Amino acid sequence: MIVAGTRVDLCGSPHVLDMVRDRLAGGKPLAIGSVNLDHIHHFGGIERSRLNLPDERPTHEWLLLADGQPIVDRANDLTGTKWPRLTGSDLLPDILRVAETMGSSVGFVGGTPRVHELLGKRLRRDYPAIDVVGYWEPDRTTVESPTLAREMAEQVRTAGADIVVVSLGKPTQELWIEQFGDVTGARLLLAFGAAADFMAGEVSRAPHFFSEHGLEWLFRLAMEPRRLARRYVVQGPEAWFRLRGAYLVADSDPSTEKKGTTAR
Repeated sequence: MIVAGTRVDLCGSPHVLDMVRDRLAGGKPLAIGSVNLDHIHHFGGIERSRLNLPDERPTHEWLLLADGQPIVDRANDLTGTKWPRLTGSDLLPDILRVAETMGSSVGFVGGTPRVHELLGKRLRRDYPAIDVVGYWEPDRTTVESPTLAREMAEQVRTAGADIVVVSLGKPTQELWIEQFGDVTGARLLLAFGAAADFMAGEVSRAPHFFSEHGLEWLFRLAMEPRRLARRYVVQGPEAWFRLRGAYLVADSDPSTEKKGTTAR
């Protein structure tokens, strides 16, 4: 599905995990991101030159998943198929289990020392065999400096991370992956926002009722009104109207499943 110039790949979590296993075993590196109204606000229909992205096409490919409930609802309307809502927070535990099984190393970019301390305890408890090669806590100066941002990517490469979980928030995490993902040498790059915070227990996820009814945004707004009011109250409605122009396209890659047939 194309939404304001952004391709959204309609699939289920089994298909995502199959792709994760395939890319960890070889082939082109894969970057996975989530599309919601905030993503449309930042990236929908914006030319690559305006995002200050590299002229040379990166070697990694993107898999952009339907995260926000409005995205899923629009996909359901267009295809007549009930698609699942795929969030980084829901996928991360399963991907880490795949990493543990395959012996793949993991690094975390973004977050605070406290989050990393709590996350480390959670990983040692629930994923005792996982190989965590590093945690990076870049400040705004680092991620906004091309030189410092590249240096951090080179540190990730030196550490030997096969999977990099990038929690820098939109649009910073996607831009960092697009510009420096190849530099990291990682097989899998995950633009998963607050997923690591949720896993660490530093941030509470919305109760099931809110998530089930597409109201997770309302819960988060109530928890962090000062930080999120502009996103949900000002930017969200405009992005929602752009979503109405979404349309379907046939999958041009024969190696992937046909979209809009079966929600695997």
